[in-house]
Amino acid sequence: MEIADLVSLDTVVPNLKVSSKKQALFELSEVAARVIGESERVIFDVLLERERLGTTGVGQGVAIPHGKLPNIDRLYGVFARLATPIDFDSIDEQPVDLIFLLIAPEAAGADHLKALAKISRLLRNKQVCDKIRGSDSADAIYALLTEPAASHAA
Repeated sequence: MEIADLVSLDTVVPNLKVSSKKQALFELSEVAARVIGESERVIFDVLLERERLGTTGVGQGVAIPHGKLPNIDRLYGVFARLATPIDFDSIDEQPVDLIFLLIAPEAAGADHLKALAKISRLLRNKQVCDKIRGSDSADAIYALLTEPAASHAA
């Protein structure tokens, strides 16, 4: 599985303007709803439920909110670069400006974990994150997320 299997140009938001974690999750739920064909409220509720278990703000300005839905056939991703960093209750207490949302089928199990690991590896790469932060178009960000060198970087 590659990052390109998760996101498309339509699911990259290059300049999301939000002021809170809840607002970010709702806006990204709306984008996900368009490609998944599920209600944004259902997606939003799944994400909030996951956040109650512990933050998905993984540090260094990155959050990877995720959840599982019944009745979907594959994993879906939405990526956003925020116009202004927001508080996301991150483990390092730093604001977040890069969010990779992942929605998986309820029975995804190992595939869900593999996708989370791949996303995490990609977004731990400081060079990739710096390039994304310096990009303001969906095309450029999508290219950075899906280029083979980036997805295989440690």
